[in-house]
Amino acid sequence: MLYREALRRAQQLCIDAGVGEQAPLFLLLELANLESHNLYAEFDQEMDDALVDAYYKKVDRLLAHEPLDHILGYSYFYGFKFLVNEDVLIPRPETEELVANVLASYDEFFAGQEVEAIDVGCGSGAIAIAVALEEKNIHMQASDISEHAIAVAKENAKNLEANVTFKVGDMLQPFIESSHKVDILISNPPYIPQDEKMEDSVVDFEPHVALFGGSDGLHFYKEIFKHAHKVIKEKSFLAFEIGYNQKDALLKEADIYFPNDKKEVLKDLNGKDRMLFIYHNV
Repeated sequence: MLYREALRRAQQLCIDAGVGEQAPLFLLLELANLESHNLYAEFDQEMDDALVDAYYKKVDRLLAHEPLDHILGYSYFYGFKFLVNEDVLIPRPETEELVANVLASYDEFFAGQEVEAIDVGCGSGAIAIAVALEEKNIHMQASDISEHAIAVAKENAKNLEANVTFKVGDMLQPFIESSHKVDILISNPPYIPQDEKMEDSVVDFEPHVALFGGSDGLHFYKEIFKHAHKVIKEKSFLAFEIGYNQKDALLKEADIYFPNDKKEVLKDLNGKDRMLFIYHNV
């Protein structure tokens, strides 16, 4: 079978299944170890039978709505390549904006100083690792309740040579137990309401513990707000990714525990409210 024929057949299968035509192209590039411009040069060349077989086995996984990143085994985040599997949430583009704004706030309030930071519910470690790699003066620690997720995060930190310490534990508990005080608290907690309808590729293949935040999606924010004063320093800031429709509810909750602190909700590139920053005495 020619490369051209294999790709067109796979794309048609995916279009018919509602998957789209880009995923089979990325799969073929990965399996054939080709850049896109090289693939087009190979279009009329015969594919090795073993490659054809391997390719269509992975296309079958696409047709079952398994995420492309899980099939490839990696995902790019903030320009870095992260291992991903069924134990961790696939990093989302909007979370890159959270990292960018954390770095901007660090520059504004701490400007080159060495600071301590934590990422609560770190999953693959994408946020903590990206921050640590981008700013060497931010000393990162990160927690997750899942030992399997922490194993993935540690592997990512090793591969990317990022200096991040990982702890297994529920939300802030590992940092409370160690009396660790921080200048920056970051979290992208599970924030999807339990009964919200999700795409099959998300519900069937991504860890539910990393997705759902109770009946209203606010459970983990409330827990962090409630206990944050046990881990943050006198001058610090907190940064959260939030659901696009959770602004008002979260500002109300934040006012309970941070009544005198400035709060700011930032929009993502699509104009949606997606980040909450709390500035504690800074």
